[in-house]
Amino acid sequence: MHHFKGFFVRRTIRSLDAHGSAEARADMDQPTRQRRGLLIVLSSPSGAGKSTISRMLLEADDNITMSVSATTRPMRPGEVEGVDYHFVDTAEFERLISADEFAEWAYVFDHMYGSPKEPIKEALKAGKDTLFDIDWQGTQQLEYAFRTDLVLIFILPPSMRELERRLHERATDSDEIIAGRMRRASGEIGHWAEYDYVLINDDMDQCLKDVRAIIAAERLRRERQPYLLRFVRELVARPN
Repeated sequence: MHHFKGFFVRRTIRSLDAHGSAEARADMDQPTRQRRGLLIVLSSPSGAGKSTISRMLLEADDNITMSVSATTRPMRPGEVEGVDYHFVDTAEFERLISADEFAEWAYVFDHMYGSPKEPIKEALKAGKDTLFDIDWQGTQQLEYAFRTDLVLIFILPPSMRELERRLHERATDSDEIIAGRMRRASGEIGHWAEYDYVLINDDMDQCLKDVRAIIAAERLRRERQPYLLRFVRELVARPN
């Protein structure tokens, strides 16, 4: 049985309550300018570059953690339980759905994938940003529960020919699987207008810069600064 509370990739979140050390309680008594976290969604057809950009983004920004999904697909060589995915069987996945443990879940290429809910809530409160590498189905479910916390980014390939070339260049799938991915790509691209930002990935480094610029701006939005109301009240109350 899986319990997802407090689980992040390579990073832990300090307790949010006041039941820690005296130093921790003192820290929490001090006025802080901690913003609310972001839920950053990167979506694209397979081969457009979202997984590479996700990896580069995680390497470049210590405040972003990757959402660790549960999945029914088999573990691949080199993958680590609890770091790459939570690997579960179908019966356990269905139990987690019934227990309302997922913020979103979907069937993708004949397997089930889902994002555990509790780590997402904890990260938002702690001012940490969570990255999701999910498709449009999962994005729609996240919108239902977390719309004001979401930053939705869709990545397009420069052309369908280039998308197919990249899939062959990866050398991880058979021609049959690649053909299936290409058939699915048109349907996935059809959801581009549901996203806040849409980028054409004809240069990976530039696309990464654009994603980071979007995140930097979204972190500064007024509604993500819960301390501002108190700050402004104190500001005008003490004009000198």
